[in-house]
Amino acid sequence: MLPIIFCSVIAVAICAERFWVLRSNLVAPRHLFTQLCHWRSNNELDSRRLQELRNGSPLGQILAAGIGAQDLGRDGMKESIEEVANQVVHELERYLNTLGSIASITPLLGLLGTVIGMIKVFTSIKLEGISNASLLAGGISEALITTAAGITVAIPALFFYRFFQRRVDELVVNMEQEALKLVAVCDTDEMTNNHARSNPVLDR
Repeated sequence: MLPIIFCSVIAVAICAERFWVLRSNLVAPRHLFTQLCHWRSNNELDSRRLQELRNGSPLGQILAAGIGAQDLGRDGMKESIEEVANQVVHELERYLNTLGSIASITPLLGLLGTVIGMIKVFTSIKLEGISNASLLAGGISEALITTAAGITVAIPALFFYRFFQRRVDELVVNMEQEALKLVAVCDTDEMTNNHARSNPVLDR
């Protein structure tokens, strides 16, 4: 029972931490891309703004990586964004493997406890006989408690493991869309600048 209780405490701690960390407004603020476009259009996107963007949220880290690599062209931006995105996804999935392991291990711990308990019951039967039926029934019920406890911990752990995986997937898709919009905006600006340089009349 002690390992099962320990696993349950860890599972509760992970769930609470992931609920706090994987909030949509914390990972991918809704109006962040609009704010970034506003800074770019007003020529306010300096190093201080980039640092603020990078430190503000995981989505901000990805967008800042794209802005920092815009001089490298579309492919360079994508490569830089993917590199930072891999790190961000790794952070978003932190502790989820541990939660999944708890969901898998606790039923086995419960079964192990039941087997050990049943061994003790049958050993007592061998030594004392079955004259005391109530004692025998009490020993068997006590042995089965560990299996029930293990399953009780495993079911919510597995549920929240799947739940958080789904939430991470949704956040990643959202951040990917925002990053693609940034690449498209930078491409449009680059094409406009190239067109202006190739048509001197536009500069007069």
